[in-house]
Amino acid sequence: MTSTSSPSTKALSKIACNRLQKELAEWQVNPPFGFKHKISDNLQRWIIEVAGAPGTLYVSETYQLQVDFPEHYPMEAPQVIFLQPAPLHPHIYSNGHICLDILYDSWSPAMTVSSVCISILSMLSSSTVKQRPPDNDRYVRNCQNGRSPKETRWWFHDDKV
Repeated sequence: MTSTSSPSTKALSKIACNRLQKELAEWQVNPPFGFKHKISDNLQRWIIEVAGAPGTLYVSETYQLQVDFPEHYPMEAPQVIFLQPAPLHPHIYSNGHICLDILYDSWSPAMTVSSVCISILSMLSSSTVKQRPPDNDRYVRNCQNGRSPKETRWWFHDDKV
């Protein structure tokens, strides 16, 4: 399944290609626990399977992340969304957009796909309720024309989940 949100379609820079090839090689040797990269020939878009961690609300559930890399990765954060169906979580909208600061304001070029995946799994694992964000319907309605989550002015105020 593909997303309606699509990042810029500019080709990756040489720096981005080199970095992603290095990250992919590292992933193949040492993938983060609970994640599987679906092999494809598209270096600019990764599909990653996420398994809910044992002892959490999401145990034995599986989801898919779509990671789209911008031309100037890692200087610019990738766009990361859940493909449908997105998990029920207070920081994950029904369209798959994720409210997580490291994907936007707190991005650092030192971060990797693996570190982003671990942060997302941590966010899922710490949740005590399965529910959508309170503004889900309004937000999703505003994104109907394929708006990227990177175009959203996120308000990071809740670090409990």
